[in-house]
Amino acid sequence: MSSNRSHSTSSPALLEAIHTPADLRLLNERQLPQVCAEVREFLLNSVSQSSGHLASGLGTVELTVALHYVYATPYDQLVWDVGHQAYPHKILTGRKEQLHSIRQKDGLHPFPWRPESEYDTLSVGHSSTSISAALGMAIAAERNNTQQKVVSIIGDGAITAGMAFEALNHAGDIKPDMLVILNDNDMSISENVGALNNHLARVLSGKVYTSIRESGKKLLQGMPGISHIASRAEEHVKGMVAPGTIFEELGFNYIGPIDGHDVNLLVDTLRNMRSLKGPQFLHVVTRKGKGYAPAEKDPIGYHGVPKFDPSQTSLPSKKPTTPSYSQVFGDWLCDMAAQDDKLMAVTPAMREGSGMVEFSQKYPAQYFDVAIAEQHAVTFGAGLAIGGYHPVVAIYSTFLQRGYDQLIHDVALQELPVLFAIDRAGIVGADGPTHQGAFDISFMRCIPNMVIMVPSDENECRNMLYTGHMHQGPAAVRYPRGNGTGVALDETMQALPIGKGRMTRQGKKVAILNFGTLLQDVEACAEQLDASVADMRFVKPLDEALVSELAASHDLLVTVEENAIAGGAGSAVSEYLAAQALSTPVLHIGLPDVFIKHGSQEEIRAELKLDAAGLEQQIKARMQKM
Repeated sequence: MSSNRSHSTSSPALLEAIHTPADLRLLNERQLPQVCAEVREFLLNSVSQSSGHLASGLGTVELTVALHYVYATPYDQLVWDVGHQAYPHKILTGRKEQLHSIRQKDGLHPFPWRPESEYDTLSVGHSSTSISAALGMAIAAERNNTQQKVVSIIGDGAITAGMAFEALNHAGDIKPDMLVILNDNDMSISENVGALNNHLARVLSGKVYTSIRESGKKLLQGMPGISHIASRAEEHVKGMVAPGTIFEELGFNYIGPIDGHDVNLLVDTLRNMRSLKGPQFLHVVTRKGKGYAPAEKDPIGYHGVPKFDPSQTSLPSKKPTTPSYSQVFGDWLCDMAAQDDKLMAVTPAMREGSGMVEFSQKYPAQYFDVAIAEQHAVTFGAGLAIGGYHPVVAIYSTFLQRGYDQLIHDVALQELPVLFAIDRAGIVGADGPTHQGAFDISFMRCIPNMVIMVPSDENECRNMLYTGHMHQGPAAVRYPRGNGTGVALDETMQALPIGKGRMTRQGKKVAILNFGTLLQDVEACAEQLDASVADMRFVKPLDEALVSELAASHDLLVTVEENAIAGGAGSAVSEYLAAQALSTPVLHIGLPDVFIKHGSQEEIRAELKLDAAGLEQQIKARMQKM
């Protein structure tokens, strides 16, 4: 599919008749390449008109078609890792007509989601969970004496996480019947090597080879020394032609790598492997963005896309009027490194998302991408701090959840000066429940030695990053996805007095304590209510003197935060008031005790009454009860 061809929106000849995988399985195998072409065309047309994840799905079209063709889904269970690549899966499993609504409020979920479809066996969004879940499902199928087959599909990025290898190690030990497919889209196969490996995949997965191997093992049982020699010979032969030694050592039968864009080869291989006993590992090589030239050329840029014209060779560029918080962080990182050659920046595979591209280019010796390994990222930072360096761990709020024990045990307990730059705090929007940064204040606030800062704008964010970097202990700055307010940045970075807030408006009766970037809405609400506003800046240590002063001079305190109310910043205020026997009423406004669904940030904030009008409505309702 070239980038300049026309893209028809008419119903394709084969795909229009496919409403479930059962319909797909009625087709002749020779028709599958056409199905793949139509799925790819449908995906490109749909996502270009609605926005969403693109390049990953383009790369897994053939694999998805082959899996649903060979396996009796939904009885057989497919477990997708992360789920960016699962759009073709949604197309083939009854959600084709709703694909245009993906990631939009009340539309299709951005990832596989159990309540949405019986074909979605595991709700996902974070990486490296599929093998563990598939192993559990395989054991359950075995215990229930069913004939269900279980397949985990994991990418070459996701398999870098420790959790994936923990699951592989366990599966290789207990040896259930299951298949792990490694979707490797980071390397190519030359034609010669590809043809050879494709042939070997058919041979190694075929019944003849399997039968000979198993018969040979039975024949040699009980013959001291001989079986060991035969086993070693088999491994040496396979080791010469297949790079799967590590997976073989973990107890899997490794096959591949094979061409992941040859749907008929995939079908042949999967058919052969479906009947094999024990843990199987299939290495499939694909190309992210396959079939659409711009996405093949720039798979990172086309990973998640806005609405665009597929006939154009580039995505539309819309330059924001204000910098994003990620950009503010990235700029600060470069400026700080110019002053401090001991600064070390760490990211768990989120260089682009965290705004670290420029830093990685300017200061490559001080930049570490540790892959999808959040636990390692945190403790690696601890080790750098022990060595006398000044680590900055850039991490999304929901990804820090995966390094929580390390945050407590390896950083805070030892009072090490590690700065956590926590991106995507609060409502993130279209990626939904798995990515909403709803819990970081709550799970960090209970940890001793932590300093937690919540900037209200980009200048505050920059100064707080500087404050945390200069602090001789663990510190965190949480900031949201999206752009700043457009305030001017201080020419010289300033260290803020730790644990001190500031008053931004003096009013009567009601005092609103703001924690974070909702300050503009808070102040707009305060204007209508003639309320006082305190920008608290710090969740921990809390400005207790300011809280006491406001409690003594106002009839109602209102705390506002874009974090779960349970255990959040507002809870810290109430805990302090209770400890001091202060009886001033408190209204907590924040995220409710539910997982927040997907939709735009503006839509979700309005629905949760976190915009100016919603804040005013909630405060007035509370005042009427006084």
